[in-house]
Amino acid sequence: LMGRMEEEGDFKLVKTRFYSTSNAGGEAPKCSGESDPLLGDAMDIDDLKQCDTIISCQGGDYTNEILPKLRAVWNGYWIDAASAKRMDADTIIVLDPVNSDVIQAGLAGGIKTFAGGNCTVSLMLLALGGLFKADLVEWLSSMSYQAASGAGQGHMKELVAQMGEVHNAVQDTLHTTTAVEVEEAVRNTPMTTAVWGHPLAGSLLPWIDKAVDAGQTREEWKGDAETNKILGLPDDKRVIVDGLCVRVGVLRCHSQAFMIKLKKDVPLPELEAMLAAHNEWVSVIPNTKEATLAHLTPAAVSGTLKINIGRIHKMKQGGEYLAAFSVGDQLLWGAAEPLRRTLRIVLAY
Repeated sequence: LMGRMEEEGDFKLVKTRFYSTSNAGGEAPKCSGESDPLLGDAMDIDDLKQCDTIISCQGGDYTNEILPKLRAVWNGYWIDAASAKRMDADTIIVLDPVNSDVIQAGLAGGIKTFAGGNCTVSLMLLALGGLFKADLVEWLSSMSYQAASGAGQGHMKELVAQMGEVHNAVQDTLHTTTAVEVEEAVRNTPMTTAVWGHPLAGSLLPWIDKAVDAGQTREEWKGDAETNKILGLPDDKRVIVDGLCVRVGVLRCHSQAFMIKLKKDVPLPELEAMLAAHNEWVSVIPNTKEATLAHLTPAAVSGTLKINIGRIHKMKQGGEYLAAFSVGDQLLWGAAEPLRRTLRIVLAY
């Protein structure tokens, strides 16, 4: 987040005070704008209430503890990366390339709490924004392939450790044994699993977050709940979203495979044009082997704001059924970018 704020000159627009829950009084990070040299105490309500706007990346437990106390004496803007307040009636989930109208209406109505959305949902809406804008989506199924970094720094590092353990197990015999023997050696290699609980290197984990009703995980539940809240859709116009969320052995960037039921049969070139025109970050990738492998992978978009969507074609179920595959950097669009963009919107309001 701070890196993106520096790149876009956000700090030059505000006076910044950094806070810490564990190192109050310590040296604060340096930024390009005016800022206090020492860290404030993130638990000090009297200090926090001096701010006009607060951006929190401290997590849901912190939000649940501090925000109610702060709201009793403060009417500023709270912009949060955590999921704790997302579904509250007095909170707007922010993704302004998709729901700027909802954000502006909320500001006009006195809303002061904003939360970044689930990273997979945000990437989906950015990729498919053109179809939602045209009110073409009746329902959709999203099968996500989620990177290790979506679970946190410790999970990402443990995946790298597991990769190293796999390599160490076969490096001396890799070129002198059969593929079957290599696979057996990898399968029987003890891996560090203190964080994941299971091997992810060379494997996958088809369960993310805790169980909720109807056989879903909470990560899968968010697809429907957050999509409809972000779009501001009333109950009688809800878009049904369901699917499976799978953790894969990728360090960064989430991918998703979509099956989309359209409200009517629209020619494929028109659909592709809608998708490509929706926002400046989405690119439609031609449905060819060469273009797909060059541009529709985590390696192709990692560290960028690009949202690539391809493999687009009508399905055998009928002309109203569309298949597509997208990939984007969830570390940027899942937290950093929506928060800093919301700060800009609040400043301009």
